[in-house]
Amino acid sequence: MKLVRYGEAGHEKPGLVDAQGRIRDLSAVVPDIAGASLSAQSLERLRSLDPSDLPLAPAGQRIGPCVGRVGNFVAIGLNYADHAAETGAPIPAEPIVFNKAPSCIVGPNDDVILPRGSRKTDWEVELAIVIGERASYVGANEALDFVAGYCICNDVSEREFQLERGGTWTKGKGCPTFGPLGPWLVTRDEIPDPHGLDMWLDVNGERMQTGSTKTMIFNVPQIVSYVSHFMILEPGDVITTGTPPGVGMGMKPPRFLKPGDVMSLGIAGLGEQRQRVIAFEERAPDTSHPVRERSASV
Repeated sequence: MKLVRYGEAGHEKPGLVDAQGRIRDLSAVVPDIAGASLSAQSLERLRSLDPSDLPLAPAGQRIGPCVGRVGNFVAIGLNYADHAAETGAPIPAEPIVFNKAPSCIVGPNDDVILPRGSRKTDWEVELAIVIGERASYVGANEALDFVAGYCICNDVSEREFQLERGGTWTKGKGCPTFGPLGPWLVTRDEIPDPHGLDMWLDVNGERMQTGSTKTMIFNVPQIVSYVSHFMILEPGDVITTGTPPGVGMGMKPPRFLKPGDVMSLGIAGLGEQRQRVIAFEERAPDTSHPVRERSASV
């Protein structure tokens, strides 16, 4: 199944993509594509539905992030052998784990906002794992039983914040709009082997990343098992699993995003994303969560 969330930001409705590529409304069946709705039992119930019995969503709807109410947004760094090589980093002995702020999650085609003071914002096409069952200290041999499905993540990263400001990588990873997810959550049964998926990313129509999940250092079961030994993973949590080569930081000279750039990216079987890059000053005001912004130094 391909599950989707559509509608105005913050008010998305759950949907299912039918065989003709149309969105069918699931609002009468589940409250959201989130939490308990992602359990094996719930997904089996959705799988038993006849999509033609569900109402069609109105045409032209915005596609939101394919998972709602994400609690843990975990990321794995330097998890592709060819990407590690382009950065000059050694192959990690264990997965490098960091967090992206759940508040950075946006829809697959929403604008990406350059944060205030950014000079080195970069792109990363990634396979993301969506958790379907509560996982704690699970073994790699059973880890896939805890996975609901997969989606695309653009792990947008501000490299100066990440690498030159001291401390952890998190500072460059969780800025608003730095976590586009979707367009769909594809259930695990449709992706029997997540370790052979072609992936790509273009900037302004120019191919930057061409890779495959086959060059992952730590595979999906290893990642889910490993992370579950350090935190409890809940249904709807997302783990994004690293990127192939071709990021801007690895180019000579390095190349970073600027206002007006357009990123297009995709993974075989998981769909495509497209984001326009805008300056911080161009962003639309968030009237639903007003905040007082200050310029004071920190």
